[in-house]
Amino acid sequence: MEVGAEYNKKRLHGTKYFQDLLNTLDYVPESVLNLLQMNRSSMEFFSKMQKTLVSALRNDSQISQRVELLMNIRGIGEITALTWVLEIGDVSRFGRINQAVSYCGLCSAQKESAGKDIRGPISKKRKKHLQTVLIEAAKLAPQWNSQLAEVHEHELKKGNRNRATLAVARKLVAYMMAVDKNQKKFIPREVLEKAA
Repeated sequence: MEVGAEYNKKRLHGTKYFQDLLNTLDYVPESVLNLLQMNRSSMEFFSKMQKTLVSALRNDSQISQRVELLMNIRGIGEITALTWVLEIGDVSRFGRINQAVSYCGLCSAQKESAGKDIRGPISKKRKKHLQTVLIEAAKLAPQWNSQLAEVHEHELKKGNRNRATLAVARKLVAYMMAVDKNQKKFIPREVLEKAA
């Protein structure tokens, strides 16, 4: 802390430890202690609210069925799947994967002039929250999914880490769209190759 108080960072989120810490800070002004307590209360309230919301959404039969199917894709967690279901809505409205990728804001404007393709930055017309969740999921998914790790490595060899993350995010959209449209579990390529 700014006042030089020693604390255990790993235990700081524990309610009892936090209260004990506040009680030992006798040289800190009362207004600072009140602000710390207020921030802690806000954080706890937000955490409870988030858990309640996720729990309520889990109990909806249509949403929970789609989320369970999407979570069969390695690298897709509950929050990513839930965000997809809530933001996309009816997945059948997208005829092609490119339409879903564009809706998620994972593509860039493409201009062609004199036979040269010029790509701009990723689209500003997007579902911002969905785009953020997919980008964050794409950063972690290659650790859990070997197919996505291959996509990431292939793009990384071209030299741009952000481009590699976008490629993984686009592939995640393709996987989620396929699972959501077909209402069947995701089967990794390795399993299909062994079966053949």
